[in-house]
Amino acid sequence: MTTVFAHRGAHLHDRENTLVAFRNAVALGVAGVELDVRKTLDGALVVHHDPTIGPRAIAHLNARDLPAYVPTLEAALDALVGVTVNVEIKNMKHRSEPTYDESGDFVREVLDLAHAKRRDSSVVLSCFDLATCVVARTYDPAMNVGWLVRHGPLAEALEHARELNLSAVNPHFTMVKPASQQRASELELSLNVWTVNEPADITAMAALGVASIITDQPALALELLGRESH
Repeated sequence: MTTVFAHRGAHLHDRENTLVAFRNAVALGVAGVELDVRKTLDGALVVHHDPTIGPRAIAHLNARDLPAYVPTLEAALDALVGVTVNVEIKNMKHRSEPTYDESGDFVREVLDLAHAKRRDSSVVLSCFDLATCVVARTYDPAMNVGWLVRHGPLAEALEHARELNLSAVNPHFTMVKPASQQRASELELSLNVWTVNEPADITAMAALGVASIITDQPALALELLGRESH
């Protein structure tokens, strides 16, 4: 059964990736919440999508210099008890990103926190950077790890993910066709699609049988899929 994940929390009326947005998502009754984690200059794991706050990069700031609305990953996990947390590791080689961790320490620290919080079974990791996904899989073979993709043939990504023993491929929903879900099932991979907001797209993805829909409209998705929001 396709599950509903609130993209950066339930944030239509509150700031995304904040504790209030996370608590609101839990209150709706979603199966999971997707959030973004970054690392500060002094090594704190914090939740924020963009690499910068104002003109300054989070990677170049200490945690104490961040606005109060930016939670730590630990605080986010505490707010998200009872749901699955899809933690997107914001680590990739791209001109928009001020830093890139080649050592693997970033993702290992996220995994260490999940273990320390005893959230091994209710945390899943995702990243656009395939090398980061491989580090996660090597460090914790039991962790659910999904490779985020937005371009290219999805069929090739599925085969590559299976070769690397990943758990899932998380594509932009426009990449997914009936054959994609069929092949993912054959390869024992989950398809977690993003970011699905229009009613027709939500119902179409659910009809295909994808594992989860990541959406900015969690209440609408729950209604469309016949799950009552709280």
